Order: sequence, then structure tokens, then C-alpha cells
Amino acid sequence: MSDHRNRQTGDNEYVCDHCKKRFLSNGNLILHLNIHTDIYKCTECGKCCQSSSHLARHRRSHSGEKPFECTVCNKRFTQSVSLVSHSRIHSGQKPYKCHVCDKAFSESGNLNTHMRVHTGEKPHKCSLCDKSFSRSSSLQTHKLRIHSNSRPCPYCGMLFKIHSELKRHVRSHTDAKPYSCRHCSDCFTWCSQLKTHLLKSHNEGTWFTCDICQMKFSRKQHLKEHVQRHEAVKPYVCSECPKRFCTATELRLHHPVHLGYKQFSCGLCDKQFARKVTVKKHFKKYSVEHGVTGVV
Repeated sequence: MSDHRNRQTGDNEYVCDHCKKRFLSNGNLILHLNIHTDIYKCTECGKCCQSSSHLARHRRSHSGEKPFECTVCNKRFTQSVSLVSHSRIHSGQKPYKCHVCDKAFSESGNLNTHMRVHTGEKPHKCSLCDKSFSRSSSLQTHKLRIHSNSRPCPYCGMLFKIHSELKRHVRSHTDAKPYSCRHCSDCFTWCSQLKTHLLKSHNEGTWFTCDICQMKFSRKQHLKEHVQRHEAVKPYVCSECPKRFCTATELRLHHPVHLGYKQFSCGLCDKQFARKVTVKKHFKKYSVEHGVTGVV
């Protein structure tokens, strides 16, 4: 095998002749070169991996096997490294620290992205125009909003690629109630509302009861989240700030605050917001204040 050391720059790096990826050791380069051969090739999709262990791990993406389980929230993962990263949500551990501003992160990828705030680097370039972005998520949002043929919600401007998802979303703005009860004339916007109605009004289904306060829930997940509030447990920690949350959904809804862009816009005044719940509140208030009719 030829020496792949980068002699032109003088850096102590080894460069792959195929994809120009750089490595600090020749051993890592040799391991990497396997992805350019058929030595460890997936028979399902044709992807080549660096080693037999990497191939075995990749195959789990096809089989759906998730052998690594979180002991706190029972979420499962295909890779042990994913479980380790996920566990920091519960522990609040942030081992990756910025040497410029001392801000800390739970994942190395988040630190790398954050460093672009200091360097001004914008490596994610739009292939359709000259705009560049520091985050891949910002680039994806840009392509969706500016260059795609996505369908916008006529009420709040939120974009959807799939018509059925847009149709379902529009119900949050209108009086559409497609789920009807087979026992009475009541109709509902969401399937979950119908299930709750069947339990309360017709005793159809199974209640999930809290052992502490006897409060009943139509879904097991809602009971689990409710019990966490009794115990003051907030296992989900934001990787960007000290805030903690009882559920993964609450953490997910909080995260856009740190993304640096506002993906939701009001269909009446074009004002933009980082969170969907905020644009919905604004839309309703704007409609009342300006006498806009035919919207909810």
C-alpha cells in the first residue's frame, strides 16, 4: 500500500486518494479504505463499511433490531454510541466545551456546529443559489421554503411536501371533524379525541389510572408523563441551556429556540416565529384584532 501522508502541506495527516478525507494515523486511513472496496458490503443496499463490526451495526438499520435500551425512558437504539449520547439528555452531562466562550454541549457535533459562531464558517451551500449556512438544518429549511414545490398552509404559512399532512394540519385552523362516533352523533378533529370520548361516554376501551391521584388517561404514555410530574422528574435536559423537561416532546418543542432561524410564518402578516404554538397564538390574536373572518 502506498503512503498516503499529505506531503504537500507538511501536515501530519493521511489523505484518502478516493475521497480526499483526512486522518491523523495511517491505521485509520487503512480502515477507512474498506468503504471504497467490496470487503464489507451490505447485501441489502450495497453500502460498504469499514469493518465487520460496522457492517453488523449497519445491518440493524434494515432488520429494525434495537438491542440497546435506555434505563430511564426505555427508548431503544441500534448502536451503543447512540445510547451513550442519548443518556446525556437525562444526566445533563455536557463533556464538550467551547474553548472560546466556555459553552458546553452533550455531543461533539453540536460543539462543532457552535464553533462556526466564532469562525463565521458556513460550509453548507445551497446548490440552487449562492446562499451558505452554518447548519445543515438551516440549509434544508431554506431549500424547503425557497426552492421546493411544497404546499403552504393557507392560514399560517407552514410548509408540507405531502398533501395528506397538510390536510391534517389545516384542521387545527378550521372546524373540520372527520372522526365520528359510531354510538352517537359526536364528531372530532383528532382520532385521539374520539378514543377519549369512547372511554368517557360509552365505556369502550381501557383507562390508564394514576396510582397517586387516581386521575385517568386514555393513553399509557400520557399516564407515564403525568407520573413524572408527581415525582418532579424532568429527565430530558436541553443540550444548549440548563432547562429540563418531563417529556421528549416538550424538549423537542423547546429546541427551535436555539436554532437561530424562524421556520413558521403568519399567513396574514408574514411575521415569523421559531415555534408552531407561538405562530398559532399570534394568528388567532391577529385575526380578532383585524376583524379577519372565516378563520379559527
